[in-house]
Order: sequence, then C-alpha cells, then structure tokens
Amino acid sequence: MRKFFATFAVNVFLPFEQPQPLILYKKMSETNFYKIRRQDRILNDERVIELLQHAEYGFLSLGESGNGYAYGIPINFVYSVTDNALYFHCALEGHKLDNLKRNNKVAFCVVGNTKILSEKFSTLYESVIVFGQAEIAQTDEDKHFALRKLIEKYAPHHLEAGEYYIESDKHKTLIFKINIEYVTGKTRRS
Repeated sequence: MRKFFATFAVNVFLPFEQPQPLILYKKMSETNFYKIRRQDRILNDERVIELLQHAEYGFLSLGESGNGYAYGIPINFVYSVTDNALYFHCALEGHKLDNLKRNNKVAFCVVGNTKILSEKFSTLYESVIVFGQAEIAQTDEDKHFALRKLIEKYAPHHLEAGEYYIESDKHKTLIFKINIEYVTGKTRRS
C-alpha cells in the first residue's frame, strides 16, 4: 500500500512486523551494490548488529541536493532487530527532508572502535554501511513506537518523562524508517 506525503510517495509501515533476516553480503550478481573488495576484512554478522544497536550516532548520506552537492549529516538513530530497520527523527521542514522528498534511497554509516597506527601509516577500524529506502511514519502509533525506541536508547533512566515528552511534542517531528536492503561491515583488527 502506498500513501502520499507532500509531493512524494512513502510506504506505510507497521511497528510490529515479523523479524526479517539481515541482508549481509549478497553476491554481486544478486544486487546493484559493490561487494567488499577485501573479503578478509568482512565484519561478522553479530558485530554488525551490535554496532547498529549500540553506536551513539551515524552518518546519513542523502542524494544530490538542489544545489548539486551530496548531503550527509550525523544523526541519532535506533536499530530495530524486529523489523530490521533504522529509525530517526527530523523537523517538519529542512534540508534533510527536502533531499528525502527528491530521493528516498539513502546510505547510513556507523563507526565502531578505531585506533590510529601512526608508525604503520594505517588505522584499525570497524564500520557498517546500511543501504535502504526511507519512509515516513504515518500514524501516531508508528511515531510513538519509534520515539519510544529512541528514548529507550538515549534516555533509559527517563522513560516516564520521555513518554510525556512524546505525547506533548510528537506533532513537531517526523519519524523516518530506513528499510534495510543491503548491509556491509568491514574491519581491520591488526
């Protein structure tokens, strides 16, 4: 089912969908995405999920802006294992929303542990890149689900106050769900 917001199409989602398998490392022939060149550096599935669940913030990469430049922005987010999706919130207007109206295909990156190896001119790292399509939550139930998940992650000791905040301010925000289509995880540990 498709619904429309402003001038672009979005999907309606239900917050209680059946769990989906994480789509990791499909063969290049099965997807339009590049495979990881250094197969010896693929991050295992468990660590990919852990990074998505616990990273403090990630970088949302959007397509071309009206001025011809790509747009990327660090944002708070939450990963839902239940529906294999990322959720974030934004204002009712702005650069991010304008870009998503033009093209809802996004990339999202989180970085785990890093360490500069200056003597080797290299870096130890772990990172995850998610590719998917962003859609707007259409119902109050959908908004509440995502905002509650964000509060559970970022303010776990203030759940009661968070519920009040959700009810009083949910009309001032949009919630986006990124339906994960493809994920890569890469690491260098030595």
